[in-house]
Amino acid sequence: MATLRRRTTAQFRLKRRWWNYEITSRKVKLEELMNFSRQCSAFVAAGIPIVDALLVIAEDNRSKLLRQILRDAADRISQGTSLSEALTIHASALPNYYVPMIRAAELTGRLDEVLDQLAAYLSRDIEARRRIRSALTYPAVVMVMTLVTVGVLAGWVLPQFKSFFESFGAELPLITRILLGITDFVTSWYIIGLAVLAVLAVVVFGVGKTSPGRYYRDAALLRLPLFGTLLRFSIVERFCRILASMVQAGVPLPDAVHVAAESSSNGVYRRALSTVRESMMRGEGLATPLAASRMFPAGANQMLRVGEATGTLDRQLHTAATFYERELDYRMRRLTDLFEPAVIIVVGVIVGFVAVALISAMYGIYRQVPV
Repeated sequence: MATLRRRTTAQFRLKRRWWNYEITSRKVKLEELMNFSRQCSAFVAAGIPIVDALLVIAEDNRSKLLRQILRDAADRISQGTSLSEALTIHASALPNYYVPMIRAAELTGRLDEVLDQLAAYLSRDIEARRRIRSALTYPAVVMVMTLVTVGVLAGWVLPQFKSFFESFGAELPLITRILLGITDFVTSWYIIGLAVLAVLAVVVFGVGKTSPGRYYRDAALLRLPLFGTLLRFSIVERFCRILASMVQAGVPLPDAVHVAAESSSNGVYRRALSTVRESMMRGEGLATPLAASRMFPAGANQMLRVGEATGTLDRQLHTAATFYERELDYRMRRLTDLFEPAVIIVVGVIVGFVAVALISAMYGIYRQVPV
């Protein structure tokens, strides 16, 4: 084991100069981080030194990024830093709640338990993402095929029919003229349309890089019909799940709320939870400021109030997280069930409009051209 440690740390020192620049733009995959957390928890629980555990896990890890992080962390720990300090250097490659939870675990002496909790949370997060991707796959495929079909009709098929109709010199029905007008517009101005969309995308992306822009973007997402509710439930579930793990690990509640708030990707919730933390520091507790923020459902507020009053806050947080996880899954399935027929109806309307326009033209020409 000592030989392995010397060899890997020596190899990493050769790369130290460019390391910090290479890693900041990439993220460790959640599946890889989950496996590391579970393996490291088992090593720590067995009493194996953390440096040896990191090097052994790195040796068998298939992810080059995570392997480099673990070797660098082992190198830094062998020089006297803690695990959380060693991972802070690479915090941009990890979820924003990961390093604070490791730091809290070191303070409470429950590193193996917290690592196991992190692995369990990451496992649930991965499964939730898979369910969402699975639910959206079919509607996305249908929508893409619809766009491709419309593009082929507008760019190639309908112009051929237009030349065919004009060769007869007959007056076309209104619906056919509308269809051909749309086709002419798309084929003549599509480059300008694409340019306008590209400029809008650049503007939106640039505004989204600023703090006010991100905040207003996040606020707009929360107001979206149907999707806004799903986003709220997702944020509440993650907040409750992370806060429960940190409370269970013995982290002071104000610090736990700060970490759980920073784990949210939505600026509106982060600002509201920052206000909640300030109220907690003034001695107002957790449930009352959360209810006053109006960012959490009434059911979650009630569960947290009961947990705070009875000293079972971690249990109530787990209950709330499980409830909203199931509610999110149910609403996602319901939205998918509504979305699929809506996409099919849109496709049917488009195809039907084209078919009626072409058939009407055929009959019109047949009736106008002398036999």
